[in-house]
Amino acid sequence: MRTVYMDNSATTPVDERVLEVMQPYFNEQFGNASSVHSFGRAARQALEESRASIAEQLGADEKEIIITSGGTEGDNLALFGLANFHGGTKRHYITAGTEHHAVLEPLKWLASQGYDVTVLPVDRHGVVDPEAVRDAIREDTLCVSIMGANNETGTIADIEAIAAITKEAGVFLHSDIVQTIGKVPLDVRTIPFDLLSISGHKLYGPKGIGAMYVRQGVRLAPHSHGSGHERGLRPGTENIPGAVGLAKAVELCVGNMESETAHLRELRDYFWTRMQDTVSGIQLNGHPERRLPGHLNVTFEGVEGESMLLSLDLAGVAASSGSACEAGSIEPSYVLTAMGLTPEQAQAAVRFTLGRFTTREDIDYVISALPGVLDRLRDMSAVG
Repeated sequence: MRTVYMDNSATTPVDERVLEVMQPYFNEQFGNASSVHSFGRAARQALEESRASIAEQLGADEKEIIITSGGTEGDNLALFGLANFHGGTKRHYITAGTEHHAVLEPLKWLASQGYDVTVLPVDRHGVVDPEAVRDAIREDTLCVSIMGANNETGTIADIEAIAAITKEAGVFLHSDIVQTIGKVPLDVRTIPFDLLSISGHKLYGPKGIGAMYVRQGVRLAPHSHGSGHERGLRPGTENIPGAVGLAKAVELCVGNMESETAHLRELRDYFWTRMQDTVSGIQLNGHPERRLPGHLNVTFEGVEGESMLLSLDLAGVAASSGSACEAGSIEPSYVLTAMGLTPEQAQAAVRFTLGRFTTREDIDYVISALPGVLDRLRDMSAVG
């Protein structure tokens, strides 16, 4: 049976070119970057070259790049780091109801500690109104945290407008750009971000590695303690193979962004057109235009998303659902319900995310499988 992977927003395979540059740092140049001998110096050089490479792709200075374990750690370090350093007088955060849990959960914890968190609504496409951000800013606002693009719907935020507002107000701006780096042009020399979080495994790099951009002059307190690694913000022996792999992955994604996004956009539009021509009772979720190039979130009327995922998997197709399984029960996606979808519509949503290695033949195979899957599930629903 043919298998087709359409869950690239969850994770991506490691590109062979990334794997190739990582390999020597597992078993040949395996030194600890803090050691003073030749093995350690080689590791330190690889780490700093990786840092400089990531910085170059973002338009940053290498001193502004902190190596982390991924997007979640970066989000936590940004939000808690600001609170722990500046929280004496600035105790107000602003975010959106569709943010990733890696942002919402830290802010929920800060709220339990007496911080004030404003959660902004989004429109039916999942877009935060920049003017709503402006209106929510107060004298005690410390940080606005808005992601570059939503992981469920692919909707791209108007982050440039939001950045202009936060800069004018003198408020820190943090953005989780895990989904946008290498897909949407970004340069910190032209967009005044203060803090950014990225993750390697979303862009054909290894898991367990990521990076933060921390603009010069932005002060954070560490939320873990030990030795003075990574400007004293993240103690622990550095992951040299991961850093090398991350740098290569970022280089490939940003360097080939124009051609790769054009290719993904063409495939995505072909997929959506064929889907509309082949099956009925479907609805596209998210912004129809301000959308990541390989991203489709679709509600299939009359089915339950998790059942559809299982049926697709049996047909060899890997996708993901707009629903999350919590405590043994299926709950509708908080992202989709925040956009105004009913619980039933949200539970019937499936996310297809294309990637670097997706082909037109893959799409044709999925399209051939969809009618049978939908007919069977809808018949079962009608009987029930």
